[in-house]
Amino acid sequence: MRSRPGADVDGGRVDVLGVGFGPANLALAIAFGETAVPGRTVRFLERRREFAWHPGMLLPGTSMQIAFLKDLVTLRNQTSPFSFVAYLGARGRLVDFVNRAVLTPERAEFADYLAWAASSFTGLVAYGQEVTDLSESADGARFAVRHRGPDGVERTTRARSVVVARGLRPVLPEWARAQTDTDRILHNIDLLPRLDDLARELPGGLPAARILVVGGGQSAAEVAIHLHDAGAAVDLAFHGFGLAAVDESPFVNQVFDPGVVDEFDAAPDEVRTELLRRHGNTNYAAVEHALTHELYDRWYREAVTGPRRLRVHRTTEVRAARTGPRGVEVTLRRVTTGESSTTVFDAVVCATGFEPGGLSGLSGIAPPGAEVRVARSHRAVIDGREVPGLYVQGADLPGHGLGTTLLSNVAVRAGEIARALDREEAP
Repeated sequence: MRSRPGADVDGGRVDVLGVGFGPANLALAIAFGETAVPGRTVRFLERRREFAWHPGMLLPGTSMQIAFLKDLVTLRNQTSPFSFVAYLGARGRLVDFVNRAVLTPERAEFADYLAWAASSFTGLVAYGQEVTDLSESADGARFAVRHRGPDGVERTTRARSVVVARGLRPVLPEWARAQTDTDRILHNIDLLPRLDDLARELPGGLPAARILVVGGGQSAAEVAIHLHDAGAAVDLAFHGFGLAAVDESPFVNQVFDPGVVDEFDAAPDEVRTELLRRHGNTNYAAVEHALTHELYDRWYREAVTGPRRLRVHRTTEVRAARTGPRGVEVTLRRVTTGESSTTVFDAVVCATGFEPGGLSGLSGIAPPGAEVRVARSHRAVIDGREVPGLYVQGADLPGHGLGTTLLSNVAVRAGEIARALDREEAP
């Protein structure tokens, strides 16, 4: 008898179930392979239909902001066959990459590296599975995870241990969330496919478009450059007086070192808060020096020769936005002067950041209003109780420091979780 959509079907039982299969749980799958426990069953559930790493953000020519040595394995195991260097060898580009004399690969290449590594674990991953809930189970399996596949059928997989790594989800301002017609208002995570749609809709394609980019960080600057290259008229609006430069100094970059997690965890709350504030410009709401100069040069060049296709709105906030047949009518307010203006844009791109997915929405384990933290052991702490067997990756910036949501520590963290699970499952 075939299952009807919405029916709850037994999805089986495993020892370890990973929720999400992005870089964090991919690194964990590699670590499991290196410290295999005889008879251990492992499965991962991934929402996407196939492995992909932020495909809508892979703008041509954009580079990683971390060194290639901070790949899935190297900081933990320098002999792993899943290193970025091994990938280059497999692709026949090792010498060519060395000749570039840079530590930071382009994002498209790093995305290909991740997909190359993921291809070795297709047998462990169920793609196209949207996890809808996670709850503790009383039948000895510890956890029950509900998930829905492309067929609409709800399945429940039971697991002794669960590792949640749902990555980052886009944050949209309230004025953007309030719009019912959002075809012309988008987050930069969806940029490339949505730009293709917009180019087809406009009679003159992107060169006929005027697009507002909202945000003052690296992504906003990259989006503005990409749209300007495509021939669009670009308005860039941000809260600061200028685009803040990213702090890339080597001493400050030590804040992303794996060992700093212990130091951060031991620090008083007020110290951690101050460190996050003081060093936020290592990654958040800051732009690489070369990119700020490139934007300024373009803006200045157009002031000399015209026509003006790049407009910069500093100390500016969006007061209102309304979608209509002509596009998006946006009211901008200059907070330093109080001046307001209303302009119709063909599209609005919100480069307004991300927040960790964590356990949000999984009400069976973390009801609305519950206090959710992540212990130094990477176990979930819900309302003050550390939950045995439940691990969370990349979701505790206040507790684990600035590297938590980034790729910097995925290799080391995966090794720590793998070892912890080994200890839990030991006879």
